[in-house]
Amino acid sequence: MGLPISSGLVGLLAATPVLATPVVEVIGTPSADTIVTVRPLASSTSRQGLQQFVGISGANSGARGLSMNRVVIPPGGRAAAHRHVGSESAIYLLAGTVQTFYGTCLEKTVINRAGDFLFIPAGVPHRPVNLSSSEAAIAIVARNDANEQEHVALHDGPATPGTGCPAPSP
Repeated sequence: MGLPISSGLVGLLAATPVLATPVVEVIGTPSADTIVTVRPLASSTSRQGLQQFVGISGANSGARGLSMNRVVIPPGGRAAAHRHVGSESAIYLLAGTVQTFYGTCLEKTVINRAGDFLFIPAGVPHRPVNLSSSEAAIAIVARNDANEQEHVALHDGPATPGTGCPAPSP
């Protein structure tokens, strides 16, 4: 998808159709020798069901191998269980406390708080849950995929983490 941006002009761009009309302001023209600023003007809903502010992507900055977004999990909120096909995720938790269920049956768990960095290998099913009932959890999420929403696969594991999976063999 090519983007018609005139050199030195500010462009308003809509992201991929899977997102609910996110709009960003792009300052600069994507090229091999130009710095591009991407300023989110509105949030959108990701395939995982989270509010996100689109940052860097192939569609808006010319990035070829990475993306970066700000993600908000509302108080008591959670993402749909999902995985990122072919891309690793690096997450920095700016605010809040999040429990992430992960694994084929979402049988494993880790709790992170503001200031923590997380690494999620490519293809690992996971489901983050905001443990606060009164404050949003906010994270910066980077992936080695410039079109990361196109490679999000919803995980058809158990509806409740840790349940509904076959018992391990002895």
